[in-house]
Amino acid sequence: MTSDPAATPASRPPPGAEQADSILRVDDIEVIYDASILAIAGVTLEVPRGAIVALLGANGAGKSTTLKAISGLVRAERARVTRGSIEFLGAAAPLSPSERVRQGMVHVLEGRHVFGQLTVEDNLRSGGFVRRLSRQRMEEDLERIYAWFPRLKTKRKTQAGLTSGGEQQMVAIGRALMTRPTLVLLDEPSMGLAPIIVQEIFEIVAQLNRDQQVSFLIAEQNINVALKYASRAYVLDTGRVAAAGSADDLLARGDLQDIYLGKR
Repeated sequence: MTSDPAATPASRPPPGAEQADSILRVDDIEVIYDASILAIAGVTLEVPRGAIVALLGANGAGKSTTLKAISGLVRAERARVTRGSIEFLGAAAPLSPSERVRQGMVHVLEGRHVFGQLTVEDNLRSGGFVRRLSRQRMEEDLERIYAWFPRLKTKRKTQAGLTSGGEQQMVAIGRALMTRPTLVLLDEPSMGLAPIIVQEIFEIVAQLNRDQQVSFLIAEQNINVALKYASRAYVLDTGRVAAAGSADDLLARGDLQDIYLGKR
């Protein structure tokens, strides 16, 4: 995909330039697994409307649990939010994950979850079923996805399980976008992918953010790539927010690696 100069990280708005209102507010949440294991504690974060926000941390820091708490999927893993609040679009997020999807919040899970036996196109269509689209609207939305992911159009009749890791990540994101979300929770999009594919995926994220005003909260271990595209970030360490600030300020710090390694 040809990179649009307007989508480059250099054109991102300066910190504080995003709209003042927030699409997502998470206040002091705590998540406990199996009624005994504390996974995250006191996590507070905010996603301004129309922004890309990064959630950084090493493996096991609590990034995925935080996203699942926000989307409501944490309950499927014998866990629950025992403290704090989650507000989406200015109101308490509904309990049902499916209702959160209908309101415009969609979660792309870690690990490139696709229906391997279905074609790429049928995977994408499954995202549109949530909105009960007419045949014409379904076709229009498919073409919209193919415009953003031209690589998928060439593989539309291929079983998703036979595509590359990068293509599967694009299928997972494209399927989520078929729900026409206002907020995408994206978990570890760079995991296991070649740097050139990671850049391609993040360029598409930047384009969606710029052209469609889709907000993103991206959990990511790769500090440099995440802060290259995000305007703001939070760093988790052992289930707690260890640092937060603008992407530029965090990039200028010399202790992010220490936080990752648990040295502070």
